[in-house]
Amino acid sequence: MKTLTEEQRIKWATDGYIQLEGALNSDEVSFFSAKLDEVRQLPGFEPRPDELQRGHYKWLDHADDLDPEGFMDRRDLLTYDQAFIDLIDHPGVFDLIVDIMGPWILFSMSQAIVRAATNTFPGYTHTDGGEALRRIRVTETSRPLAMKAMYLLNDVNSEDSGNFTVFPGSHLRPFPEDNSQLNPHTPGAVQLTGKAGDAYLFSHALWHGPAPNHSNRARKTLLYNYCQMFVRWYDFDSISKVADQCTPRQRRLLGDLGYDFRPGSYFYAPLDQEEIIYGSPA
Repeated sequence: MKTLTEEQRIKWATDGYIQLEGALNSDEVSFFSAKLDEVRQLPGFEPRPDELQRGHYKWLDHADDLDPEGFMDRRDLLTYDQAFIDLIDHPGVFDLIVDIMGPWILFSMSQAIVRAATNTFPGYTHTDGGEALRRIRVTETSRPLAMKAMYLLNDVNSEDSGNFTVFPGSHLRPFPEDNSQLNPHTPGAVQLTGKAGDAYLFSHALWHGPAPNHSNRARKTLLYNYCQMFVRWYDFDSISKVADQCTPRQRRLLGDLGYDFRPGSYFYAPLDQEEIIYGSPA
């Protein structure tokens, strides 16, 4: 499996993120971009902040905005196409995730976000895992508790284009609990640019979020989250319903330990964990 370069390793440790150019090829970008247009028409989990606690999703008949350039936030993507399943351990990207996190991991979340071009959305910043994980930080040499891979499905060439915005190094030090004090224009914020197909890998503890999108097009992204085995997945309540469509490695990442649950499961890894994760993707 591929590993981080020395430059990437230093960047990850000090800044809490790295950017991978060309993680998806042009055909993959076109495919997933078209799929997101299709997915918004289908039933799925969407946020309902007026009905549910922040960060929780409700099953709806379709996205609120059916315009392909409109806002969408869709969770649990694996049932929509085999390609979403195979993105779990996409060559090159997954290798680096394992290098960063180690092999004792689970896949915990898939998400598609379309940030519409609008003058009404100011952007925001946050940490993943809410208030609980926000208070848990690791050292420069520690493996993260959780991390994400974020795939760009269109070019982001200039600021305030829905950019993925980060506060480099914020995964290592306390930041204001009231995130209203932080925004994509706060000193220290970096609005990242990139090409369609690029991916960002970033720590759960890194302060990050979307910048306003004042461009003339929506920003489309896919986000896949990974966590240490003792944490747990949070897109599904047990082994994913698509497990039968998965390779042995994908099944393990979705929580199939190869045996029925028993006390100690997910806290102590199965004996074949490294063999499964480091082995053949097929």
